[in-house]
Amino acid sequence: MQRLQFILVLLLVSLQYQLWLGENNRFDSNRMQRDLMGQQEQLAELEARNDRLWAEVTDLRDGTDAYEAIARTELGYIGKDEIFFRVIE
Repeated sequence: MQRLQFILVLLLVSLQYQLWLGENNRFDSNRMQRDLMGQQEQLAELEARNDRLWAEVTDLRDGTDAYEAIARTELGYIGKDEIFFRVIE
């Protein structure tokens, strides 16, 4: 009986060691879970950015409104029959 108890305690200690200090232990599992959540958030941000870029590409392919908007904001385009006012403060 003494021998059986010793074997069971030894088995319990061995399993606890693997759980807390062994390879892929509980601490590593928690760290990997946090890393995974961070990567999923980053992936969601990148997917949203890709969706915005794809919408812009589609806009540029389909119509001239996007060309005109880009020309106005980045190049200072003034359309035909428009008046440009410059306000100096």
